[in-house]
Amino acid sequence: MAEARRTTPRLADVAAHAGVSEATVSRVLNGKPGPSPTTRQAVLAALDVLGYERPGRPRESGAGLVGLITPELSNPIFPAMAQVIEQVLARHDYIPVLGTQTPGGSTEDELVDVFIDRGVAGIVFVSGLHADMTADHERYARIAARGVPFVLIDGYSDRIAAPFVSVDDEAAMRMAVDHLVQLGHERIGLAVGPARFVPAARKVSGFLDAMAARGLDGDDLVAHSLFTLEGGQNAASVLLDKGCTAIVCASDIMAFGAIRAARARGLDVPGDLSVVGFDDSPMTAFSDPPLTTLRKPVEAMGVAAVDALLDEINGNPAHRTEFVVQPELVLRGSTDRRDA
Repeated sequence: MAEARRTTPRLADVAAHAGVSEATVSRVLNGKPGPSPTTRQAVLAALDVLGYERPGRPRESGAGLVGLITPELSNPIFPAMAQVIEQVLARHDYIPVLGTQTPGGSTEDELVDVFIDRGVAGIVFVSGLHADMTADHERYARIAARGVPFVLIDGYSDRIAAPFVSVDDEAAMRMAVDHLVQLGHERIGLAVGPARFVPAARKVSGFLDAMAARGLDGDDLVAHSLFTLEGGQNAASVLLDKGCTAIVCASDIMAFGAIRAARARGLDVPGDLSVVGFDDSPMTAFSDPPLTTLRKPVEAMGVAAVDALLDEINGNPAHRTEFVVQPELVLRGSTDRRDA
């Protein structure tokens, strides 16, 4: 009668047979990041030869959990980003665990602790505290010190040694301003989020540069508010009081708020006010009017982020730099020529 396969491997035996350390064997058995695919295969082969049971299928195939931390999901661009990341991870046999930051809910640091305690192979941060220039970025050094790879989307900081993936906010502002100037607008405003966030600061810089390149003064035509519908409405009201005939918004949600502000004053969009959004979130084509917007390349960003993270997990560190992807101006019905 064949001897039953033993279920609890002795680390020393497996390590000696595979030619690796006991710590490496432990990381493979527990699905932890660090060992290369070749090393993992050597450990699994040693288990077979010595008559031990392999770990369950997810670890055998290199699969595991990846933490995904996003802001609240009320802005549809974040579910869209999460969906892309989930699909790409699934193709590599990884399962995302989603954590969202909501007012009164879990903080980013709390979510990180939970994910690491659950043994995630890595973490993807979307528009997290890394994007806040006033936040303590040492938290990311502490994550790295715990041996957990991570990648950050939107919000570059040279204080964090990790791969970043961002959209080119400056290029987006140039596209929007050039489009509106070609339509005859000169009083063009920018409705944007709080100044402490990197994407907001970059949009302001790109907007002012684009206005100056066209011989226009935009210094007094920037209104900071929240990245919400109400924030867009409040910012647009400020800009309308300053005589703006066109408004570029930092998100599609803010653009819907700008349209609401115009209509509250009896103004027509785009007849009296042209509005440009940012993101090209799923419902923009169905708004009234359909929203002209700057498309954030969500799929390209998600793929780049996952590719960088998998390189980190597999022991091939990605460049500690920023991967910048280009936006696209999508023309719909919310912008029109300015009447003389």
